[in-house]
Amino acid sequence: MSRSAFLLLIMTLFSLAALWLSPGLEGSLTLLLKGACALFALAFLVALMLGRRIKFDPVLR
Repeated sequence: MSRSAFLLLIMTLFSLAALWLSPGLEGSLTLLLKGACALFALAFLVALMLGRRIKFDPVLR
């Protein structure tokens, strides 16, 4: 896993933890945390896909 994917995973988990640990938040702040969590999770998946490059060796030995 690349460093950027790891950082995005940590940010996703922190936004989920903030959302879960603060049940009495107002509507707009809850919506902001949910949006941040979705954005970080999507960026994490993209970073995982981009970081996983398959090396192709055309010469079979």
